Amino acid sequence: MNRPDGDEDDPFEDQRAEVENPMKRLFLEYGVNYVGAAVIGVIASVGARVLDLLPPLMLGIAIDAVIRQEIAYAAAFPVGGGLIEPYVPTGRVDQFWLTIGIIASAFLCSAIFHWTRNWGFNTFAQNIQHDIRTDTYDEMQRLDMGFFADKQTGEMMSILSNDVNRLEKFLNDGMNSLFRLLVMVVGIGGLLLAINWQLALVALLPVPLIAGFTYLFIQTIQPKYAEVRSTVGTVNSRLENNLGGIQVIKSSTTESYESDRVEDVSQEYFDANWGAIRTRIKFFPGLRVLAGIGFVITFLVGGLWVISGPPGPFSGELSTGMFVVFILYTQRFIWPMAQFGQIINMYQRARASSARIFGLMDEPNRVDEEPDAPDLTVTDGRVEYNEVSFSYDDRETQTSESTEPILENIDFSVEGGETLALVGPTGAGKSTVLKLLLRMYDVDEGEIRIDGQNIQDVTLRSLRESIGYVSQDTFLFYGSVAENIKYGTFDADREAVIEAAKMAEAHEFIQNLPDGYDTEVGERGVKLSGGQRQRLSIARAILRDPAILVLDEATSDVDTETEMLIQRSIDELAEDRTTFAIAHRLSTIKDADGILVLEGGEIVERGTHEELLTNDGLYSHLWGVQAGEIDELPQEFIERAQRRQAQTEADDD
Repeated sequence: MNRPDGDEDDPFEDQRAEVENPMKRLFLEYGVNYVGAAVIGVIASVGARVLDLLPPLMLGIAIDAVIRQEIAYAAAFPVGGGLIEPYVPTGRVDQFWLTIGIIASAFLCSAIFHWTRNWGFNTFAQNIQHDIRTDTYDEMQRLDMGFFADKQTGEMMSILSNDVNRLEKFLNDGMNSLFRLLVMVVGIGGLLLAINWQLALVALLPVPLIAGFTYLFIQTIQPKYAEVRSTVGTVNSRLENNLGGIQVIKSSTTESYESDRVEDVSQEYFDANWGAIRTRIKFFPGLRVLAGIGFVITFLVGGLWVISGPPGPFSGELSTGMFVVFILYTQRFIWPMAQFGQIINMYQRARASSARIFGLMDEPNRVDEEPDAPDLTVTDGRVEYNEVSFSYDDRETQTSESTEPILENIDFSVEGGETLALVGPTGAGKSTVLKLLLRMYDVDEGEIRIDGQNIQDVTLRSLRESIGYVSQDTFLFYGSVAENIKYGTFDADREAVIEAAKMAEAHEFIQNLPDGYDTEVGERGVKLSGGQRQRLSIARAILRDPAILVLDEATSDVDTETEMLIQRSIDELAEDRTTFAIAHRLSTIKDADGILVLEGGEIVERGTHEELLTNDGLYSHLWGVQAGEIDELPQEFIERAQRRQAQTEADDD
């Protein structure tokens, strides 16, 4: 059994490696659409931080000019004192109230700017988050089925959820902090130099050390975060896989086994995350130490300066008030420098996430259409397979080389309105033949035509709208019974839904549900039986009224009596449309207009039910198995069945 946790470190490693400048691309492709909100956020952030610097300065001015009266009020300003001198009152009390008014106004205006800043950055971040999530999902759902066969659901959920959310966090909190840091560092640095450039140089001594320490942190933490992002996808894949198979787990009493597997992948995440945490928790205290050293040295030099005059090589005056301002600003200056590490932290996470997102968005679609492709026009419904070969190719190398072809030289035609059945042992390629008709995959060689039109030359939408597909793996969406029947035919009214349900022999059991057609089916239709889900899937196809009908084991999950009722409805539905049917129970297709028998990806027999029984070939032997005539089967058939079974099990390992 394949392990969903996989062996590779990052299932999107190749895609991520091909993305150049993911953050630049993020801003150029998405940020530019909301640049107005970002500009408002930046301007408001600058205004808010400038106003935040005003109260400490006014405190120092009040100490020197109002309380101690050592200097004139206007002269106490480090810059611009001459401009405000005509407006400064002369009385001491009036100057005190002026100081109070300036401080109060600064806090009030700062609050307004902070609100505006938060609005701008949140608008910027939330809109980009929304656009990227929807665009990524839109690009992902256009990929061919080969991509989804290679990736676990949890891995893709990790990108659509965790990675997109990390982008939002950086665009909001990270950019907000970045501009706050720039304003505080530039603003405070400028004021410190204006107040006392000599003491300012002392306060700035830790900056080179902080810059070097931060660079070392970036180089160390980046690969650790990449590993964390990979293990998150692994954990999500395991949990999604187990929750989807909870019934099998319970019926098999494998709870302990699955708990161990969850513990293993969780431990991998724990180890990776704890490695990043150990680096991070060393970095930030280290920054605090450097910041503290700078603060202590500044306090020491400045305190001696105020007490006994300029120490050592320093010169000039330093008032008590300006020393207090210097200490307050130094504290505010060093802490933003320490926060620079957190911004780098968020940036590195966002960069790793954006690389995964754009890697997924850039994943090439192996099934595509020409921009000017016409719509498919179905007239008679004639389908032709001309020498079709196919293999599940190597997506990584993007080649069509394969060591094991699935289909080889499939060649047949079906006239409009006829029913063609495909039978054969497990792994013969029956479902693949019909998936090629829907262009879930594209053929490697040959072509498929509908009424003379190559299906690769028409639009995918028109092709798939012309085909009703009922799979053996029935999927119902979370919602009501009626919503699931209408899925794909959303404008159908209730009468049409009921009529389709009646044709699928589903109306009776739907009426017995608690809320009838409005009954919620639960996630994946868990509240319904397999047979009930199958009938709703058939009703969905009937409601679409397609020109071509594909039934892949459409009655595999119903009892014999229900199968008879559904088969009667299917026969009626198939009367005037081309129908393909895959069935292991051969009794359901014995009345088909033609039967193809596949083995090993090739057509080994073809004909009607009666003709094939007289051939004494694979079909007649399969019929004998279902008729209970096992003792009469040739030994060669039994040996071939054993080899096929062994090969199937090997492919599943």
